[in-house]
Amino acid sequence: MRFSWLSVRRASSSSLAGEARTRGHANTPAACAAGFRPRGKPAPRRASHAQQEGAAIISALLVVALSAILVSGMLWRQQVQIRRIENQRLLSQAQWVARGALDWTRLILRSEGDTSAGITYLGGLWGVPIAKTRLSDFLGQIGEVRAEQGAATYLSGSIEDAQAKFNLRNLVSSPTPGVLQLNLEQIGAYQRLLVSLGVNSQLAKATAVQVRNSLSQSATRFQTVISTSGTTTTSTVEGGATGGNFTDKPGLDDDDNAAGAPLQMTSVDSLLDIPGYTPEMVARLRPFVTVLPTATALNMNTASAEVIAAVVPGMSQSAAQGFVASRKTVFFHNVGDVQLALRGAGVQQVSIDPSQLDVNSSYFLIHGRVQHERAEVDRTTLVYRDAMTHTTRIVRVQDQL
Repeated sequence: MRFSWLSVRRASSSSLAGEARTRGHANTPAACAAGFRPRGKPAPRRASHAQQEGAAIISALLVVALSAILVSGMLWRQQVQIRRIENQRLLSQAQWVARGALDWTRLILRSEGDTSAGITYLGGLWGVPIAKTRLSDFLGQIGEVRAEQGAATYLSGSIEDAQAKFNLRNLVSSPTPGVLQLNLEQIGAYQRLLVSLGVNSQLAKATAVQVRNSLSQSATRFQTVISTSGTTTTSTVEGGATGGNFTDKPGLDDDDNAAGAPLQMTSVDSLLDIPGYTPEMVARLRPFVTVLPTATALNMNTASAEVIAAVVPGMSQSAAQGFVASRKTVFFHNVGDVQLALRGAGVQQVSIDPSQLDVNSSYFLIHGRVQHERAEVDRTTLVYRDAMTHTTRIVRVQDQL
């Protein structure tokens, strides 16, 4: 293959001219617009501008998201506050309805006491429970407007004779004002009740001591024993704590040092403060045991067979059940009827003390439940009915949680 010097020179000239033309076109504005850049000059910052625009958009989105979170939190707290205010309003309305139902129940007790001639028995009007009933059914006779207001409110409840149970306050007697003594007769009755219910009978002594210690700084130790008929009676007090297995002093010294005195017992749940009691034992004793502010007599018209067998010495459980069965047909009008019925049940030698056995009651437990939309009030109220003044008084109120 033959090359001439002239052909090589022409080829070099052509390549140099093409490179020159390429450099000349690259420096023109059209070439720069098409993406060509001349040598020695920096490239435009379009990429950095795009990054800044993306960062600004992300920042704006973050600000909007943060604002939405803050606003939603404020709205949620406001909604919670509104809901709380509504719940408080509904609860307050339910409590007022429960108060009205309690006043209605006290009226029933007063009217029953005025017409029953001093007798409290299970067949009375007070013993009829109220099933779950709409409040509008009571207010419908007053007007349609009020009936519509009570459409979402329900009432239910019952009245229980508190003196149908064994009163733990009877374990301590007050022969004179300010003097407290353990009542051995009542302690023995409580021991028999514990045995019949399958509970350790040794807890009777500890319970009596606890009741006495809790009353050491209470004003109720100065009480005067008054029977349900309204007459003052003096109960027979056994020899305190000097006989048997008891070594405690019959009475407590009246001093101002109350640091070691336990809290006064107000309910059966207070038994859990005494060593030896368990929640299972308290649940077993609850239907048969109560704690009242004063010493009371047992109502033989309403007491259960377990309590009657424990209180009446020498009475078996089967005899007590027969006694309760005969009581369903004819209730007792006085203590004499009770004594005759006890003799018919097999208890021949029985002497009835009016301060321990009676046919009337002064303390009642009112169980009420009110459902008002979302609010519910479950309340138990201890009411005292005074036979002398023909009035009722609220002793204590306990709300069930």
